[in-house]
Amino acid sequence: MTIAIITGASVGIGEATARTFQDGGYEVVNLSRRACKVPGVHNMPCDLADPDSIGDVIDALLSRISGLSEISLIHNASQMRKDSADNCADDSLRAVMETNVIAVNRLTRALLPGMGPGSSVLYVGSTLAEKAVPNTFSYVVSKHAQLGMMRSTCQDLMGSGIHTAMVCPGFTDTEMLRNHLGNDEALLQQIGGMNSFGRLIEPEEISAVLLWAHRNPVINGSVLHANLGQREN
Repeated sequence: MTIAIITGASVGIGEATARTFQDGGYEVVNLSRRACKVPGVHNMPCDLADPDSIGDVIDALLSRISGLSEISLIHNASQMRKDSADNCADDSLRAVMETNVIAVNRLTRALLPGMGPGSSVLYVGSTLAEKAVPNTFSYVVSKHAQLGMMRSTCQDLMGSGIHTAMVCPGFTDTEMLRNHLGNDEALLQQIGGMNSFGRLIEPEEISAVLLWAHRNPVINGSVLHANLGQREN
């Protein structure tokens, strides 16, 4: 039995990834505050912004992966806030980093000893892991940090048979994007036009890339841009 452990698999890219991996024959575990609606997914309630909540779920996870070899740990959950370099309170930045960076580090550190050859640590990044746009300061900072974590993890796991990668979606039709833009359909359509296909990306397109990334360790340490050829303005 192979297993995929996905953070934030309750909606959007995470939910699509749960379905894609399950259809591929994997057992799927969702770590999030809300349950995943995909039948057969094992939900472990967890608030990734709360260190105590993560601590409570780690022992159960270690028990669940005991005796397994091939495990895919997929860091998908993220907080995205509207803020800027001149208007980002320390507490707000700290809260974003707690979910987007500290929780990632803690789960990876805890689970790596139970992961064997053929396993992967995958990060759902963003085009903003390598560039920036206005008014997403804390999110940009955290995604740049995740990219550094992925590359460092690749180097530190040399010889283990465990590989890493970061999949960086372009503008994807998710709850997070819609909430960030205030469900402004005109703006969503405008943003969807900022690639060579003239549309928003579907979550299932990203989940397919994640499954491929898990199954192909040749991309170890790579950043995979999944953005339909995003236009650079």
